[in-house]
Order: sequence, then C-alpha cells, then structure tokens
Amino acid sequence: MPAEPTVLAEGDGQQPVEPPELPEASEVRPTGKRSAWASLRPLVLRLHFYAGLLIAPFLLVAAATGLLYACSYQVEKIVYADELRVPVAAGKSELPLARQVAAAREAHPEGTVGAVRPAPEDGATTRVLLSGVPGVDPDRTLAVFVNPYTGEVRGALEQYGASGALPLRTWIDELHRDLHLGEPGRLYSELAASWLWVIAGGGLVLWFGRHRSQRKLRNARTTTGRRRTLSLHGSVGVWAALGLFFLSATGLTWSTYAGQSISDLRDAIGQTTPSVAAAAGGEHSEHGGAAGSGGTGKGADVGLDAVLKAARGEGLSNPVEIIPPADASSAYVVKQIQRSWPEKQDSVAVNPADGQVTDVLRFDDYPVLAKLTRWGIDAHSGSLFGVVNQIALAALALCLILLIVWGYRMWWQRGRGTSFGRPMPRGAWQDVPAYVLVPLMAAIAVLGYFVPLLGIPLAAFLAVDIALGEIAYRRGRRAS
Repeated sequence: MPAEPTVLAEGDGQQPVEPPELPEASEVRPTGKRSAWASLRPLVLRLHFYAGLLIAPFLLVAAATGLLYACSYQVEKIVYADELRVPVAAGKSELPLARQVAAAREAHPEGTVGAVRPAPEDGATTRVLLSGVPGVDPDRTLAVFVNPYTGEVRGALEQYGASGALPLRTWIDELHRDLHLGEPGRLYSELAASWLWVIAGGGLVLWFGRHRSQRKLRNARTTTGRRRTLSLHGSVGVWAALGLFFLSATGLTWSTYAGQSISDLRDAIGQTTPSVAAAAGGEHSEHGGAAGSGGTGKGADVGLDAVLKAARGEGLSNPVEIIPPADASSAYVVKQIQRSWPEKQDSVAVNPADGQVTDVLRFDDYPVLAKLTRWGIDAHSGSLFGVVNQIALAALALCLILLIVWGYRMWWQRGRGTSFGRPMPRGAWQDVPAYVLVPLMAAIAVLGYFVPLLGIPLAAFLAVDIALGEIAYRRGRRAS
C-alpha cells in the first residue's frame, strides 16, 4: 500500500496545483530540535511507501486468492451436493457403520481404510477415507461417500486436510498457498504474510500521526483527486487494520520458515498440541499420533460400531473421525473434528480387543498457545464461525485489494497524471535520535531472524539503497 507522501492543506475540496519546484512535505526538514515522532515519521513514511510498492503485488495475489477461498466453502456444497447430501429416510435408521464401510470397500477395493467419518447429521453421507490408492496423491485420501440409510455409494472424490476439502476447495487452497508451484511457491505467501503487518502498522501510525478529526476522516465525500484517494486509503486502512494484523499473524503460523520458528518456540515452552496415545493404556503424547493405515493386525476386533459407541460414552458427539489401529499393538482413535464454534476437538483411544477406552484427551486440557493456534488457523481459513467468518474474510480481502489499488493510484497522482511520483528521499534515519534508532534496529534484527522473509528482503533493500545513495553521492561530487 504505497503511502501518500505529501500533506496537503485543507481547502475547498478541489485538487491543488503545486508548482514542480516546491519540495515534497516529506523532504522538508525543519531545523532545530525535533520530537522523536517528528524525526521518526519520515522513516516510517519511507518504509511504508517502499514496502507497499514492492510487496503489494504479492499481497494482491494473496488477497484475490484468499477471496476465492472464502467463497469456496459454499460453492463446494453446491458443486458436490450429490456426494454430500442424501434424502432423509423417514422412519428408517442408519445402517451399522461396518456395513457402510463394507459397501464402500465393495465399490472401491483399492487402498486401505485410513479413517471413517460417520454421517454427522440427518441427510449427510458417511465418508470412508481410503489411503494408498493408486493415482491419488500420498498427501490426500480417496473419500467414498455412502448413503447411511441404504448403503448406496454416492461417489468418490479426493479429499485433503483435516477440514475435508474436496477437489475444488483443495485447488483454490493450493492456489492461495503456493500458486500450484509446490514448496518454492510457498515463499510468495510467506513473504506477503511477513510484510502485511509492517505495512498495515506503518499506515496506521502515519494516519493517526496526522491527528485527523472525525470530520477529516469523512472528507472523501467532498474532496477530489489525491486528497480523496488518500482519505479513502487511510480510512479504510484504519478500519481494516486489526483484521490485517490477524491475517498476517495467523498466516505466519503455518508458513515454512516463520512457522518453524513459532513451532520451535512452542516446543521450548511446552505449548505443543497434544494427541491421544495410540498405544493401549498410554498417557497423552505430545508428538505421538494415531495415523492408522487400516486394519487391526492380528487378534480380536470389536469393530467400528462398538468403538463408536465407546466414544459416545465419553461424550464425543458429531462430527467425529474414527482412525483404525496402525498395527496389532495400537488402539482405535476417535476424535471430534468440528472446527466451527464451539470447537469440538476431544479424542479417545479405544482398545480393539475389548472396546474399552484407554486414553481420553479433552480440548479443555490443551495448552493455551495450542488453543490459540487452533482458533487462529480455523478463523483464518474461514471455518471457526462458519458463514459469518467467511463473509468477514471476503470483506477483508476486498479491503486489501482496494487499499493496494488506491496506494498505486496515489503514486500515479503524485506525478499529476503523466508519470509516477518521485520516490521517498534517502537519509531519513539520520534524523532519528540514537535512543530511538538503536532499540529500533535491535528489534528489527530480532524480528528478521525469526521472520526471515521480512529480514532478508529488508536487508537487501537497505544494501541496494545504500549502494545507490553512494553512487549518487559520488556522481554529485564529480559533477561539482
């Protein structure tokens, strides 16, 4: 979001005509003692301008694809209605879960049963998730949709992730995450998330630093030209800032490099997400999982229906996912998978030999940071508050798109419609008092270490800027 560098006087609402020889307001450096903010403002302005100018294309792509993803939940329900919904059979109860799985296996004998998601409500289908299916990406499963009243197989689709994304939503999710370029493509989204909070924060500081009144915030209705664009850019940015900070923070949570730093920090302070013990009779495991590949190995097996009944006895209500034991020494794991509010994330382990619950893990017992991470990711992805959450995300994405467009328009308008405006002048840091500059640089260095896609581009920009400044200085000396 390139910033508007000049501070124009209030007037009659018409775009002022400024003679070319007058310096920009940001270039005027009054003599005498200046406050810390007066010294810092040109530096914040320069950072906001250049960060917005260079990072805005990445943010624009992230906002546009994020807007698509926010809409994908509702579109998915329409596109895959035949697989997801069935007529409710009045007066007819659901078939035993084992029979539903048998019907799915008869239609699709390939692969192994990795998990089963019983129909979560009346009129919904049961999902039998097959792993190791030829032709299906190892990171995904083949979801076979079964009518729980008749055992009819309604279809089979690839499914991705804990949210059960089907092909359309998965495609949009990958477009938003990595532009379908794999791990290298994830750099774009992490770069956008790393800088979004910096740009939004800089804009917020600059806007309130102007001490604008509520009357001036509404000036977009009466002004024209740059002043109107600035007023729209600033006021929308102020209202959207909190949401943009949230998107930035939660986006970094599962990014490649900053996400690893966050994960390491959580490990160090004992705030990792626990999981129920898959081995019979175990305590909660901090890292252990229960990823069964189907089958129980040798020995007796009470079956899916008895396992589900045992989980119900522990209070696990729909929706749930049942994961078969990985081997003869493992237990079934049943976990709640509701990501909407209130979250249902309890899980239990059930001994396949006798159907007894061997371990219970409640979401209430999660560490604080584990809960916050779960809520943050679910809100970022649009599932925490359902349709309301998705509408809010779509609105934030639209705001970000508008802010970027207005930012570039202000840059163009600075050139009075014939060329882009002049860049921010160098040397703003020289006027910042040492007692402000030194802690600021230390904080930036620490942030750059833990958020490398913030630190590395910033260091590169500084190096290029210093080099260009030195070249310009030497040319000036030779010319004189």
